Amino acid sequence: MAFADNLRQLPGVSHLAALQLFDREGRLVATIENKPGQAGSLAVYNHLAQLYGAITPEAAKKGLELYAEQAEDARAHPGKHPNIDRLVTLVTEGGQLRVKQVFATGE
Repeated sequence: MAFADNLRQLPGVSHLAALQLFDREGRLVATIENKPGQAGSLAVYNHLAQLYGAITPEAAKKGLELYAEQAEDARAHPGKHPNIDRLVTLVTEGGQLRVKQVFATGE
């Protein structure tokens, strides 16, 4: 399935303003915001965190499957899709990212 089709199968994220990703030492390594250009990644990462409890190498493999053709484009153009690049790195180098949800305030 294509990335857009996969996104339609994932739980909604309208209740989230962002996700914060922390490394094993507790350092903030990335924030994925609920805004155009990042909302798809927000949905993927949120789904992975719900399924796996963290972004592990196993979760990253599943995430790359969900990104579908976008993952292939990221592999062909490193740096173009940083949220996908991060998953590729977890698969190849290992590691784990803890995910903290930042809820939308409704303002």
